[in-house]
Amino acid sequence: MAIRVVIAEDFRMIREIFEAAVEQSENYILAGSFPTAQQAVKFLEKEDADLVLMDVLIPGSMNGLDAAAQIKEKKPQLKIIIVTSMPELSYEKRAKEIGVEGFWQKEVQEQSIREIMDRVAAGEKVYPSEQQQLPIGNAISTDFTEREIEILEELVAGASNKEIADKLCLEVSTVKMHISNMLTKTGFHSRLELAVKARHYGLVTGE
Repeated sequence: MAIRVVIAEDFRMIREIFEAAVEQSENYILAGSFPTAQQAVKFLEKEDADLVLMDVLIPGSMNGLDAAAQIKEKKPQLKIIIVTSMPELSYEKRAKEIGVEGFWQKEVQEQSIREIMDRVAAGEKVYPSEQQQLPIGNAISTDFTEREIEILEELVAGASNKEIADKLCLEVSTVKMHISNMLTKTGFHSRLELAVKARHYGLVTGE
């Protein structure tokens, strides 16, 4: 039986590429194709599918990751591939937390979207083999530890040192030390500059 695919992608040319990838294979059938995430979610509330290709940054009141989380909550067996052109490290992290099976970067393309679809449909979880490196000041994203990224996410969201410490179960002095280390690595002069540049360059979203 052919695998039923739903597409949510606002950029028409990319959406047509995905549609062609589905229609050119006898293994897949196009169940629905939409320019917004909420249209895809609404469709899936009434109709069945096996695989969803979901863009992250998509117009409307719901982004692709929020839509994926909602779909997984109601239909956990439905496989999802997140697609994005933005080098945002936290997207991949959240996709894994949600339980998304595949993650495909439009600009990096280690494999074609059809290859990712085939592997995910076969039961694999497929994510980029290497973490994308993003420049930030004098550093690159891979220079930061996992704890520093966690603190930076809270910093970008506007949290104080005490709020960060409370949320991550750390001492305030430890939070200050990590922020100081990140300032040293990047060459930035203030926590505000660090937060603004981290958001601007796509290291974290602060959402």
